[in-house]
Amino acid sequence: MEEVAAVRRAALAAVDDVEPDRLRARIDARLDEASLAPGVLTLVSAGATRDPPVDLADGVADRAAGVQLIYEGLSLTRQLARDDPWDGGDSEAADLDILIADILVSRGFYLLARTDAADAAVSVVRSFGRDQTVQRTTGDEALDGALETDILELAVVAGVTAAGIRPTAPLREYATGLAADGLPPNADLLAEEVADALRARAGAEQPAGDGTEAAADH
Repeated sequence: MEEVAAVRRAALAAVDDVEPDRLRARIDARLDEASLAPGVLTLVSAGATRDPPVDLADGVADRAAGVQLIYEGLSLTRQLARDDPWDGGDSEAADLDILIADILVSRGFYLLARTDAADAAVSVVRSFGRDQTVQRTTGDEALDGALETDILELAVVAGVTAAGIRPTAPLREYATGLAADGLPPNADLLAEEVADALRARAGAEQPAGDGTEAAADH
């Protein structure tokens, strides 16, 4: 489970300078309890499609942390929208959580800003905003799971572009299929069959940079 530890370390390092301590402690606690599937899939995707295998010290862990932080920030935003703690709940804690969500997403963007996954990350956030707007208007709860679908697609884009691979349609489709029942367990993503499936769908190595913008733009 080296990948799980690497994602957690990189994510915590990305928010290590957040102040005051109370705010950072709340962020750390959320990351400690989080599913790290988005970050893990990023590392698995990079490792499956690069030869020699990915080195966690060469910046790929930062990509994984970027994907993870974006997910955590958007997931927290979704939770707040769903629960509406300002209506008779703990409004002070909710105000703090809104700030935390903004920090997590912005730090995630920072980590992906100079990568070939940057445009795909923007698409995830845009899709999330549209989905939440439509859900509030129509009450369509099916849109709740779109975030997990989008974030796993972003994870694969961030991973394979680190390996110099342009994300193909089969790769994207495989990633979204992994989120059919929400985020899968970390152990499932680390299974050899997942790496094999990613490798098989990656195709020949080609320069990254084309086609990464549309991840999760549905």
